[in-house]
Amino acid sequence: MSDQKETQVALVTGGSRGIGEAIVRRLAADGFHVVFTYNSSSAAAEKICADLHEAGRKAEAVKADIADAGQVQNLIDETIKRGGRLDVLVNNAGITRDTLLMRMSEDDWNAVLDTNLKGAFLTSKAVCRQMMRQRSGRIINIGSIVGLGGNAGQVNYSASKAGLVGLTKSLAKELASRNILVNCVAPGYVKTDMTGKLTDDQVNAFLDSIPLRRGAEGAEIAGAVSFLASGDSAYITGQVLNVDGGLAM
Repeated sequence: MSDQKETQVALVTGGSRGIGEAIVRRLAADGFHVVFTYNSSSAAAEKICADLHEAGRKAEAVKADIADAGQVQNLIDETIKRGGRLDVLVNNAGITRDTLLMRMSEDDWNAVLDTNLKGAFLTSKAVCRQMMRQRSGRIINIGSIVGLGGNAGQVNYSASKAGLVGLTKSLAKELASRNILVNCVAPGYVKTDMTGKLTDDQVNAFLDSIPLRRGAEGAEIAGAVSFLASGDSAYITGQVLNVDGGLAM
């Protein structure tokens, strides 16, 4: 990693809300020039950029479908063109289409796997050449504890997040010789728009199973990403960091 952190460039997929927004704001505060993607939340993306510009930070939003290989390649090319390099990729974009397997359509399966897992494959593949030239880089995948332990009604989401674990470990082995570190952050229950759709009974069931007896704030997940993007994690690769209040112990 470069010693001149203010010149480093980070790309965050799905950065306009929830955990992604918290990561964008944290990496910008850490001194990165942050480029982040959004799909439909243009107003939210513009507000994040405005807030960060007002604070003297560098942030840019790009509309992109990360399940589309052509759009992903254009995104990476444009990011490198704007920043001159690419130091950190955070694969955060994700969707849910929850239902029991017997009711799950093929479209429900494909949509979740295409965004959550195929998207990470496409972006990771697209950044490899640049990071290999630099002989440095970080790829940080945002997984989930349901990718480790499963969850009823989420076979598609759980499978996509379990796939990210395998992607993380395999890619870490492929890229270690070029000083490119690949890790995964696996959040537990986090208070976001996505989990805001849960019923009170579902939320209480989550909280009862968490030793710390509370959900995480997006900023707490962003803190783990910040660590993995920093020089303090220079000897860590191929790992899954659970940020779950003890849920998966």
